[in-house]
Amino acid sequence: MSQPSNDTLHPKPITEIDAKRWLDVDVAGLEIGAAEYPEGPTGCTVFHFPAVASLHIDVRGGSPGINGEHLTLTNAICFAGGSLYGLEASTGVAAELFARHEYSTKWQDIALVSGAIIFDYGRRGNAIYPDKELGRAAVRAARPGRFPLGPHGAGMSATAGHGASAELSGQGGAIRVIGAARVAVFIVVNAYGAIVDRKGDVVRGNRDASLGKRRRAEDVIAETGSYDPPPGRARGVTQNTNLTLLLTDQKLDPLQLRSIARQVHASLARAIQPFNTRWDGDVLFAVTTQRVEDPTLDEVSLGVIASEVAWDAVLASFDP
Repeated sequence: MSQPSNDTLHPKPITEIDAKRWLDVDVAGLEIGAAEYPEGPTGCTVFHFPAVASLHIDVRGGSPGINGEHLTLTNAICFAGGSLYGLEASTGVAAELFARHEYSTKWQDIALVSGAIIFDYGRRGNAIYPDKELGRAAVRAARPGRFPLGPHGAGMSATAGHGASAELSGQGGAIRVIGAARVAVFIVVNAYGAIVDRKGDVVRGNRDASLGKRRRAEDVIAETGSYDPPPGRARGVTQNTNLTLLLTDQKLDPLQLRSIARQVHASLARAIQPFNTRWDGDVLFAVTTQRVEDPTLDEVSLGVIASEVAWDAVLASFDP
């Protein structure tokens, strides 16, 4: 018998998000919307830039799922569950923006939309995925100022860790002011590795239920001989990918934006261990709205601070 799917259940998008925690986001030129199918549970999160913004995409890990990866400018980025099927949500984002432009086919009116997905089927027994209608609903719900933290939007069924040791995570965010500029990071943590705090302790994932404690990757290897699940347990029980949006309003040229994207993406290996494995499809979108020019802020310094903000975002991704 086939699993329940969008075609059999006809789920209705939910855009009134009942989150325990919210991040206040004071970045001009950004709107955020989330839409969910509780039947999954699965969802999508949309970052909309009404005025086109500059973009660089850094792809790592062995199993990415992405579209619009050729773009260097963006109007919207869509994170979604549903594995490759969830890329349909980003086509819904494009369709909704197409409608807002009164279906203009002029070159300058074409919506520039990128999308990326996580595999979130490991904890649920159905085939519900974020589809075109869910993407459209997220755009309609997009507003400036707030971002839901935890298991919401694209992070509804995200996990940290793998196999039997995985724990529910979600989407996290953090923001900081640096001189005249702002930097924000939003991330969906669906990691093969575990989340590690600044003391080096595992705070999500790698939980040994029999011992009631979480273990570092190196401890798992020392005790079992491997970080992979033991023989007979499917590696794909919880398949993985971390999706990140690094956003600033500091003016940056394409080379600077690429450099910062790489710096921050690499830094996430401190917060998620291990990171960028064969089983992850990690993607970081680096965006600048180009609204602020602080001549005292060099790209490496911006990258250092943004890397700390990224760690904060990871630690904010799961509900206690």
